[in-house]
Amino acid sequence: MKRLSVLTVLVWCMVALAAAAQSITPPFPVSLEKELAARASDYTEVSLDKKMLAFAGKFLSADADDVEAKQMLATLNGIYVREYKFDKPGQYTTVDLEHIRSQFNGSEWSPMVRERSKKGEGDSDIYVRLVDGKMQGMFVQDAGPNDLSFVYIDGALNPAELSKLDGSFGIPKGVAKRAAKEGTK
Repeated sequence: MKRLSVLTVLVWCMVALAAAAQSITPPFPVSLEKELAARASDYTEVSLDKKMLAFAGKFLSADADDVEAKQMLATLNGIYVREYKFDKPGQYTTVDLEHIRSQFNGSEWSPMVRERSKKGEGDSDIYVRLVDGKMQGMFVQDAGPNDLSFVYIDGALNPAELSKLDGSFGIPKGVAKRAAKEGTK
């Protein structure tokens, strides 16, 4: 039942976003979006700003898990997910990945996880934005040979609660759980 309510919320959000997407540019911190989308055989964009998250929260039930998720959504300014699938390896470069990573070299952003494959078959990065010692945002980059995913969560985050977003709102399964695990170490 929980999956059904989350799926319903996601469908309604996507319908509303499709109508608004023509005039709204989300504050997604990746400057290569259009280039990557042009190279990809398939891509997915999920953009949920604060208003859309509040709207999505109305569809959550009164059970304990959904109440916690609703409280977490209230502290967020947005969730933005981009997934790119490529027909063959080499459709994005290490230069592209470094360009994306360079956007998180500011004083508020800190790398939490950096995973590199010697064979170039998979890189992962998790960056957190700390303001006054509190987590105020997270960016996850996951790069495989034929796919590239980004998750940007903007707003106050409690690392222990991140796993509640796993597999919801366009966030790929395993990403939020891993970030929560790394954030509570």
